[in-house]
This record gives sequence, structure tokens and C-alpha cells, in this order.
Amino acid sequence: MMSKVRSVFLDRDGVINHPIIKDGKPYPPKNLSEFKLMPGVSEAVHLLKEAGFLIVVITNQPDVGRGTMTRETVESIHNKMRETLPLNEIRVCYDDGKIVNSEFRKPNPGMILASVKENNIDPKESYMVGDRWRDIDAGKRAGVRTIFIDYGYAEELREKPDYRVSSLLEAAKLILAI
Repeated sequence: MMSKVRSVFLDRDGVINHPIIKDGKPYPPKNLSEFKLMPGVSEAVHLLKEAGFLIVVITNQPDVGRGTMTRETVESIHNKMRETLPLNEIRVCYDDGKIVNSEFRKPNPGMILASVKENNIDPKESYMVGDRWRDIDAGKRAGVRTIFIDYGYAEELREKPDYRVSSLLEAAKLILAI
């Protein structure tokens, strides 16, 4: 029997790249020129990859479903991420939030659970790193450990994360120390 793999699931906006902050809340870049990696992200992802973790990006991109951004724009950002970072997979939910109980739109765990199943991932040895309540809730519902990057956004958490850090690099060092 094949042994299970460990994974780190990463939210995109606010974890990998700088979000655009409006009224205390984070939003995705509107185009490739607005896409900028957060400090320490490249080092963090390389450290986790070298330690044997599968690196999976899990991102809601509802602006596509709302018609305010194109799928091509999102894909151009993801292509840039793939060129820059050693990612195994990028999973995207384009639902605009109007589909009631969409299994893939965070806070629902569908994207994580699909990756767990397809890649033989051990949820108990895996982590979800995010900067918003939806990320933490999705991780909890999928049975992975959760790490919250706290930027002091104007929104409350709903579930208590397992760990709280100030950057992806701090999260990576924490994971490697556990």
C-alpha cells in the first residue's frame, strides 16, 4: 500500500500575494501587473517543498462568477505563480457565492477534500494556511490543522485556528518545527 503524503494547502490572496485592501478587507489583484508576492513566500514554499510537502493552492475567485474578472486574468496570475514557485497544484472555485452550499467554495472543504482523495494525502499530517475565516473554516471541516496569518482585517474568525502567525514564512518554520 502506498504511504500517504503530507500537504500544505495555501490560500492565494493575502498568503502568497499582496491583497488589495479596501475598507479593511482584502481583495484579489485585478490583473497581472497588480500581482506581487508577499515577502518570504518564495523561501517558505521552497522550505516546505524540500521537506517533502505537497504544495496546493486553494482559492476562491468569485469575481469571475460575478463577471468583474475574466478566467484568463486568473489563469495568467496562476501561470506566473507556477513560474515562480514550486507548486504541485492550484485549485480554484469560481462560484460567486450565489450557489447555495457550493461544496468547493470556502468555507466548504470541497477543494481540500478533492485534493486529499486524488493525491493520497493524510489530512492529519497536513495544514491549511490562510488569512481569512473562510480558510480556517475550510481547513477545520476538512480535518487538517489550521494556521491563521493575522493581518488584523476588519472581519472576525468563526473557528479558532490551531496556530496564529504573522507571515507564510513564520507558518512554514512552525510546520517544520512540529
